[in-house]
Amino acid sequence: MRPYKKKKTRSYTVKKTGFKDENIDRQIVAIHQAMGQKLLANPALVDGVVERLNEWRDTGRIHYGGYITWISILDLMDEPDVFMHSMTEFTQQMRKLRRKTPFVGILNEDERQHALDAHALGELPDLRTLL
Repeated sequence: MRPYKKKKTRSYTVKKTGFKDENIDRQIVAIHQAMGQKLLANPALVDGVVERLNEWRDTGRIHYGGYITWISILDLMDEPDVFMHSMTEFTQQMRKLRRKTPFVGILNEDERQHALDAHALGELPDLRTLL
């Protein structure tokens, strides 16, 4: 019988995301950056996002914390820099929330592709860096 080992507490968190997840998150952030810029340029689009958030809240598709986070971010549109920072913040909570975004339909396919091409595609100068 083995003696009981006390679990060590770590002063750091173990990151469980791989290269693929980071690439997907980079693409999602680029798309949200483009959506945020379009919302700032066309504030009338916000009404559709708020309606979608209210519908999701009422049908249980979004937790209350996620609902409050998105509504709070939309309330920051009067401060464009803070709004854009909030939309693209790279925290675990925002990474999770952006995976089920309420900003569906804000960008058309050309705008989405342009955002990906301009901001999300990583380039390697030399393939030997992978080896």
